[in-house]
Amino acid sequence: MNRTTRAGIAALSAALGLGSVLVAGPSVNAADTTSAGAGTSFYDVPSTLPAQDGTVVKTEAMKLGITFPQLGKDTKLPGTATRIMYKSTDDGGQPVGVSGTYIEPSKKWTGKGARPLVSYSVGTQGVADACAPSKTLESFLNVEDNKFMVGYEVPSIYGLLSKGIAVVVTDYVGLGTTNRVHTYMNRRDQAHAVLDAARAALSLPNTSISAASPIGLYGYSQGGGAAAAAAELAPTYAPELNLKGAYAGGPPADLFKVMESIDGTLLTGAIPWAINAMATYRTDLHPYIGKLVNAKGAAYLEKAKDQCIVDTVLAAGFTKTSTWTQSGKAASVDVGKSPELVAAVDHNRIGKLKPQVPVMVLTGTKDDAVAHGQAKQLAVDWCGRGANVTYKPVTQLFSSGGLLLTHMTPMITEMSSSQKWLVERLEGKSVTSNCSAVSRMQ
Repeated sequence: MNRTTRAGIAALSAALGLGSVLVAGPSVNAADTTSAGAGTSFYDVPSTLPAQDGTVVKTEAMKLGITFPQLGKDTKLPGTATRIMYKSTDDGGQPVGVSGTYIEPSKKWTGKGARPLVSYSVGTQGVADACAPSKTLESFLNVEDNKFMVGYEVPSIYGLLSKGIAVVVTDYVGLGTTNRVHTYMNRRDQAHAVLDAARAALSLPNTSISAASPIGLYGYSQGGGAAAAAAELAPTYAPELNLKGAYAGGPPADLFKVMESIDGTLLTGAIPWAINAMATYRTDLHPYIGKLVNAKGAAYLEKAKDQCIVDTVLAAGFTKTSTWTQSGKAASVDVGKSPELVAAVDHNRIGKLKPQVPVMVLTGTKDDAVAHGQAKQLAVDWCGRGANVTYKPVTQLFSSGGLLLTHMTPMITEMSSSQKWLVERLEGKSVTSNCSAVSRMQ
């Protein structure tokens, strides 16, 4: 491991850990670590699934393993958790079982109307089953099959629960469940998983939410892309949901632009995850991908099918994709020369449909992973379609050079304001779009 990669891992660890520190610092003890094999039988998907999307397949009680030191004593996340599996439909039109977590808050909802529900979509975890957020919600640090993952989204989820908002967190398609690989950044898979998680939560017995509950979508990074995709697909895929608003932070809306911006960073290895996801549904692309990669690249595509974030940082941190291509050029250059691959990437472009609810798009102006320009373009695209958009660029003076700090920092520093914006939508408060000013903003 070279010095740059070691520094990158330290920076990433600091970025992930900082979010916890800002919310009084979750402490981890021996009881908060899940060992290999714990609870894995729940993640086996039945051979036959219900016909209706959002139908609950099975549930089990789960502990919330994070403790927060408050007033000299440790307290748990303010809620009671249920592990769920529900039916969804994947990008190929096939039924799929998706796992996740519903958290019934112990705090009282003090806002107007029925208790709200937020369908929460997490940022990049990886593609291995060990990375599933339902596992890190249970243990904060999940150790499984020689992999580990930290629940860095916990502070944000805590913030919503502490306001008395019910939260459902999807594991996405294939993340956690044992029958397939996670289809990383697939627009429809992620949107369907987020919306069907809300449907599943509403159908659970003995909860304080109902069909009258206002629903919000919330996510950053990969989660921002998932929330954005869900917001624009909701009118046709889940029109019955009482959706009130969606927050999309640091959204990877244009994967071609993100492929350019993330190349050579700490998270270069996420590019093979997205390529593998496209290849899952498009076997006709396999020859084109085969012509794109050299032997080293082909081997890494296979290796990338079972990784969490730390795995890919160790294996490919700061790698240039040019070392994986037959041409010796960046993968984005070669993909751009293939109409078939360009079309496949464009299939996952977000911004082609109009959300029917207010949306916030937040992006760091020097984001060193998920290109700022394409996130702003999402806001522009939605504005052009007549959507109610709150565009919020977070001014940054310089990039962190691929360490992901300028990507991760707004997730933490803007957490309070972004949740406040969403809570106001859940309370029924109106918001005025700033589309008229977007073109003049950073």
